[in-house]
Amino acid sequence: MGAIVLDKPLTNLQIELIKLFSLDLSEDQLMEVRQLLSSYFAEKASDEMDKLWDEKGWDNETMDNWLKGA
Repeated sequence: MGAIVLDKPLTNLQIELIKLFSLDLSEDQLMEVRQLLSSYFAEKASDEMDKLWDEKGWDNETMDNWLKGA
């Protein structure tokens, strides 16, 4: 197999994931890690959306208007 050429250096997250995945995990452990990563990033996205809603003063009425296309 040939060498992999990268356009830019690996991020700190990519390096940590490479370290983690160099371990020989069972399928169950691998699924747990995937779930942990998914939950972590979903929580971060939700936190950012909450922050945006607070900054913009949006509420349920705003959402209703969006759904109605108003």
